[in-house]
Amino acid sequence: MHTDDTIAAISTPAGQGGIGIVRMSGKDAIMIAEKIYRSPKKKRISKSRSHRILYGHIIDPERKEVVDEVLISVMRSPHTYTKEDIIEINCHGGAVPVRRALALVIKNGARLADPGEFTQRAFLNGRIDLTQAEAVLDVINSLTVESQKTAVNQLKGRLSDKIEKIRHELIELAALVETYIDFPEEDIEPLSLMDMNKRSLKIKKALVKLINSSKYGMILREGLKTAIIGRPNVGKSSLLNALVEKDRAIVTEAPGTTRDVIEEYLNIKGLPLRIMDTAGIRSVENMAEKEGVRRSLKAIEDADLVLLVLDGNETLHKTDKELMSKSENKNRILVINKSDLSQKIRIDHLKKEAVKISAKKGTGLSRLKNKIVSSALNGNTESSSEAVTNIRHVHALERALASLNSFREEMKNRISPEFLSVELREALDAVGEIIGITTTDDILNTIFSSFCIGK
Repeated sequence: MHTDDTIAAISTPAGQGGIGIVRMSGKDAIMIAEKIYRSPKKKRISKSRSHRILYGHIIDPERKEVVDEVLISVMRSPHTYTKEDIIEINCHGGAVPVRRALALVIKNGARLADPGEFTQRAFLNGRIDLTQAEAVLDVINSLTVESQKTAVNQLKGRLSDKIEKIRHELIELAALVETYIDFPEEDIEPLSLMDMNKRSLKIKKALVKLINSSKYGMILREGLKTAIIGRPNVGKSSLLNALVEKDRAIVTEAPGTTRDVIEEYLNIKGLPLRIMDTAGIRSVENMAEKEGVRRSLKAIEDADLVLLVLDGNETLHKTDKELMSKSENKNRILVINKSDLSQKIRIDHLKKEAVKISAKKGTGLSRLKNKIVSSALNGNTESSSEAVTNIRHVHALERALASLNSFREEMKNRISPEFLSVELREALDAVGEIIGITTTDDILNTIFSSFCIGK
């Protein structure tokens, strides 16, 4: 990747708006901007102090034509997002002004940036590590305030600090092992073995704690896949509408109204839910309904949480029992609907996982939301701001833990220090991969290609 040239991109969304921003980063950013900028007071960008805004016009030098009235933000290296000189041209919002401004900076020496290249330069230039770079995208894609807070904490380096601490402790442990490799005639002393065991156990606990936090962390990042299932007319669509507080799904007395999986995002106490209303499950001949039922059964398999809706005004149906059996090994809540009517259902043995509601009246929804949150947490008391939210990080932590466990087992069996050292080096590499100390171009390209152009 070339980092000695100057890159440019539009950094605001497409469409009309108050402003549109064209961003440049690189050693020639100020020089390129000066070629196309004219100040009514004859001010020059090259003479401006850092972090100043200049008023003026973007000019097409060849046509001697005013393209737009703009504000130019001047930010000089190294105190910038990329640690390079940065120019931001604040145009009027709309496709034409920003595209013409971008075309002019490219014509005068800049290159169109690749996706995420501004953030990639921030990483390569040492302003942020890889977890912080990934947190930038998480901030942009946050589903709730809680997930955004977690991303901001990672952007501030909270996860990086934890990883650096683990890495430092692994280095100290490896140095202890290396001492015995340098003096092969000596056996590892009992006191040193005790010290190694104590140190490695401390590191193991830290790794396990981070890995355990990832379940809730991944939910914050991607949303809890929640399937609303049940037989026809038990109130699945009514429940969806009550939870999202709008008429998202059609509700009628006729069975088979919902024929496809309807998805909606929902925020419950900072927990993002990707909630799916499924077709009522029953024996059908209609091809469209058959496909709907097939997708409903698939939704049960794919869901992180199943809300099995039962009609409290009726005794348990054969299909209810079948669905209870199909979902018994899933994270599940039994939602007994129609609590405003006389209750005929009997599931006393499952009382702990049941919540009574009336989707029509709105009663019991608060209790259901509390149960959804507690079910998602599943006993995890780790603060969401400390949670690991990235599957890449989880895989690296699991590899580090596997290597550390091998180290502990080999140490227990008095294996040669050379083999112990190999396990610790693998653990160090895995941990270093998280923050970008040990990584490959393929990993970097995969990470930054998921960014939008201009960030």
